[in-house]
Amino acid sequence: MSLKDRITEDMKTAMRAKDAERLTTIRMLLAACKQREVDERIVLDDAAVVALVDKLIKQRKDSVAAFEQGGRPDLAAKEQAEIQVLTAYLPPRMDAQALQAAVAALVASLGAKGPGDMGKVMAAAKAELAGKAEMAAVSAAVKKALTPGG
Repeated sequence: MSLKDRITEDMKTAMRAKDAERLTTIRMLLAACKQREVDERIVLDDAAVVALVDKLIKQRKDSVAAFEQGGRPDLAAKEQAEIQVLTAYLPPRMDAQALQAAVAALVASLGAKGPGDMGKVMAAAKAELAGKAEMAAVSAAVKKALTPGG
C-alpha cells in the first residue's frame, strides 16, 4: 500500500470516528498532495509525499514559534496537534550517530575538504537522506564534518 493510499484510508477512519481535528489535518495533507500533482502534472511517489510532509511539518513548527512569541498558546497547541498527526506519515528518523556516520561517508565519497564544499555535500545528502533525517540536522552534521577539527 502506498503512502497516499494509507493517508486516504486514515482519512476514512477519521471520518468514521468523527475525529474532526485529525480529519482536518489529513484532508489538508491530501489537498497539498493533489495541488502538487496538478501543478507539476505528476503522480507523487512515496518519497515525494514524505518530502511534502516534511515541508508541512516545518511550516507548522515555524507557526508554533510565531504563535508562542505572539502570545497565542491556543493556536500554537492546534499547530502542535497537526504536527503529531503529520509525523505519523514519516519514516523512522536516523539517530545522531547514524546521521554522522552517513554524512562522514558522503564527505569521504565526494572527497570534500572544507566549508567550501558544503553545497556539493548538502546536495548529495539531500538526495540520499531525504525523509530519513531532518535537513536542519543534516546541515549541522555536514558543517561539523567539513570544519577542520570537527
